[in-house]
Amino acid sequence: MADEGAPPFLSVLYAQAASAFGTSVVLLFLFVAVFGPLFAPYSPTQQIASEARQPPSPQHWFGADRLGRDVFSRVVYGARDIISLAGLGSLLAVIAGTLFGLISGYRGGLFDELLFRLFDAFLSLPSLLLALLLLGTLGPSRNSVLIVIVFVYTPIVARVVRSVVLGVRHKGFIEAAQMRGEAGWYILFREILPSVLPALAVEAALRFSYAIFLVSSLGFLGVGVQPPNPDWGLMVSEGRNTISLTPWALYFPVGAISLLVIGVNLMADGVRRALQGEA
Repeated sequence: MADEGAPPFLSVLYAQAASAFGTSVVLLFLFVAVFGPLFAPYSPTQQIASEARQPPSPQHWFGADRLGRDVFSRVVYGARDIISLAGLGSLLAVIAGTLFGLISGYRGGLFDELLFRLFDAFLSLPSLLLALLLLGTLGPSRNSVLIVIVFVYTPIVARVVRSVVLGVRHKGFIEAAQMRGEAGWYILFREILPSVLPALAVEAALRFSYAIFLVSSLGFLGVGVQPPNPDWGLMVSEGRNTISLTPWALYFPVGAISLLVIGVNLMADGVRRALQGEA
């Protein structure tokens, strides 16, 4: 049960400048992802040939790219794409990893040994390399990228959860629940899971930030979300080829990726403090 004297969740997030900044940035991007298309001045795929390569101006806040597409509108629409894709993939990976980590850490034995030797085999490969191998089999698409995020990050989350479970499964309150005859699911989700939440919250935020990088990297390499979708990584790849003519087409999506990742990581520390009841 939560401590009655614990400060409100948002108060803890805004108690320090770093986490307050990170939280504000994340909330801003979430607002843009949800409502941005309502105030974006152009369609993300609309091409106005006569306005190609225009620098930032009142008409095109972030300038126009080589095809005459409004960069601001593409960044706004891209926020919805990358947050929904990276967010959903991270959420599914956290759920799957939590289940695997809880069950494996609590049961132990041969099941735990075999499962985490398999996970170790996956973790021995760099995330981007594993993602490229999977996409080579699945083919480039949004659904394929979603599957890749879940597949790549589930073992990492499971390992973090398992390490916490191993530290608490022999404590007195767990043994007391076992002596009362509580069901296994009750022990996992009512007794053990609350001890896992602080570490899990930070890990979830890290997975989300890494998922943003992964989605952007796959788009940059041309094996993720395909044109003409306004994927930030794809925009960076296209902007890099014309940096001498339209540098703004590169700098704004790069800035959006960087700012969002920094915001998520700064917010993660505030979430950890809030869950641990720190002021």
